[in-house]
Amino acid sequence: MNIETLKKDWKMEEIESFKGWDFSHLEGRWKEQATPWDYRKIIDKYLSPENVLLDMGTGGGEFLITLGHPFERTSVTEGWEPNVNLCKEKLEPLGICVKQVFNDSELPFEDNVFDIIINRHESYDVNEIRRILKKGGIFITQQVGGKNNEWLSNALINNFQPLYPSLNLENETKRFTSEGFAILYEGEYFPSLKFLDVGAIVYYAKIIEWEFPGFTVDSCLERLIELEKVMQLQGYVESYEHRFILVARKS
Repeated sequence: MNIETLKKDWKMEEIESFKGWDFSHLEGRWKEQATPWDYRKIIDKYLSPENVLLDMGTGGGEFLITLGHPFERTSVTEGWEPNVNLCKEKLEPLGICVKQVFNDSELPFEDNVFDIIINRHESYDVNEIRRILKKGGIFITQQVGGKNNEWLSNALINNFQPLYPSLNLENETKRFTSEGFAILYEGEYFPSLKFLDVGAIVYYAKIIEWEFPGFTVDSCLERLIELEKVMQLQGYVESYEHRFILVARKS
């Protein structure tokens, strides 16, 4: 194990650029176990061409475009400035409405606007979802739960404290039902995530900064070396994600 060579490689991963929500840089370098449900198929079950659609936290609109929904009936929100600019470059010329969001409790839309709101891994306010959905409207969300990558976060970060330890299916189901939503579908799972080189972990940890607060190669070097030992022993470092999904209808 040549520490200096490894450190040099890891530092290159640390400064690698990232746009939209595109992890193609890690293609072939990780293996993510699928959830028992298919987010896309669930959306297809409820989405019709005549629906007015909102995609919350669209990233760069990569997934949204694959839905093929009429652009003039599509809106997106995004909070991260680089992605907002990307959406304005890519999506606005198509006729998609792009809105930057600064506060989940103040969405820039009128009441009772949307037939369907989709949300993958984006925060939300239940009251605002209810406000902007039409009566009978559908909210579909797949969320990253509070135990996501818990082991790996603790392996890299001293005294790690998760931001949302209570974020799970049971608690969110209670929130929606208490606001008068009917739950049409729900599921929760802890899929395996195997990294095939430690550089991939570096790239990932630098991007997912809320799970790896303060992460740098320099500050976490000793812990990265320990993970490299695991990698050399078994060929991968395994973490576990936390996913849950809810489909709720406004009454």
